[in-house]
Amino acid sequence: MEFLTEEFIYQKNSQEITSLLYEVLIDQLNGSIEDIKDNQYIDANIKLQKVNDILYRLGAGLNYEAGIIADQLDALYNYMAEQIIDGNKKKDIAVLQGVVTIAERLASAWNEAMKNKPDQKQMQIRRKATAYEQNVMVLEREQTLVEEGK
Repeated sequence: MEFLTEEFIYQKNSQEITSLLYEVLIDQLNGSIEDIKDNQYIDANIKLQKVNDILYRLGAGLNYEAGIIADQLDALYNYMAEQIIDGNKKKDIAVLQGVVTIAERLASAWNEAMKNKPDQKQMQIRRKATAYEQNVMVLEREQTLVEEGK
């Protein structure tokens, strides 16, 4: 992930940045597991600190007005962070692998949701159509009231 530049990141929307964060999180987790296997504990610790930083940023970026899913993601991020700390202390690869599995599922679901999301132009057209329909309904109601003499 060394190819990321500020310009590249500024061109991304928030959903794409979230996808990139998941990707980096998974890469850092896998790298830390390899470091632990190679007895490179300091390098593993640095990578796991980055993982927790990413989890913190993902949690800070949640929109709690979105509903229950935001609360559930927050709880999941907190659980993952606790597992990372525990796995780092004990150098437990199985615990870290469990977090990798969760992160991969989250990333997969996120990317699938991004594919199925309507683009911005479609959303604007829908909003305009809805606004038009609402105005037409109001005008029709006003015309009916005038015709009835109310």
